[in-house]
Amino acid sequence: MTQLDIKMGVGLRIKELRNELGYSQETIAYSIEMSRTYFAEVETGKRNISIENIDRIAQGLGVSLKEFFNSDLFVK
Repeated sequence: MTQLDIKMGVGLRIKELRNELGYSQETIAYSIEMSRTYFAEVETGKRNISIENIDRIAQGLGVSLKEFFNSDLFVK
């Protein structure tokens, strides 16, 4: 994956997990004390997110990092 691809993959995975739970961006962002604007930019692949924030989002979505990255989105 290229740099852009990995950012898009992370964003798509967040959106996929969030939609499975039926939560809005605002609901998840609020629950993990993150700006909704920042969260939205991560979800659309516009932000280069740190692993700490990926972990924070994964926890908010109720998955481990292993579960988060266990997706066809991250297969080369």
